[in-house]
Amino acid sequence: MNLAHAPAAIDHLSRKPVAVSPLPSSSARLRAGNFLIYLFSFLLVGSSVAKLIPVPKVAAQMALVGFAGGRLTFIAVLEIVSASLFAYPRTRSFGVLMVSAYLGGAIAAHVGHGQVGFQPAIVLGLIWFATWLRYPQMLAGRN
Repeated sequence: MNLAHAPAAIDHLSRKPVAVSPLPSSSARLRAGNFLIYLFSFLLVGSSVAKLIPVPKVAAQMALVGFAGGRLTFIAVLEIVSASLFAYPRTRSFGVLMVSAYLGGAIAAHVGHGQVGFQPAIVLGLIWFATWLRYPQMLAGRN
């Protein structure tokens, strides 16, 4: 038995694996991700302001799914908080979870009242796409 190469093999096994990003992080990709994240955050804040004012058409649509008066205000505040957490880079990971929960609830409310929940589902998909553009490692699979 030849053990001349044993020290090299043992040294190779003791090395820590190097983390490799599955996708290159180009500056254009990062800028596009940031732009979309801020755009969707702005749109969510605008939507919540329309609920807080309340804009008659928005209030009527929300009343159809059971949100009127104090409930509508509560929903609007949740939306503002979620969008703000998503927009701020230090809380973005938590913010994307909050926005996902908020929009998931919107989908459930629509479906529960016999409506199609495409609009919040599309917005949610685009938010995750923007997050993936900016943070590809967040959704990278681990082998």
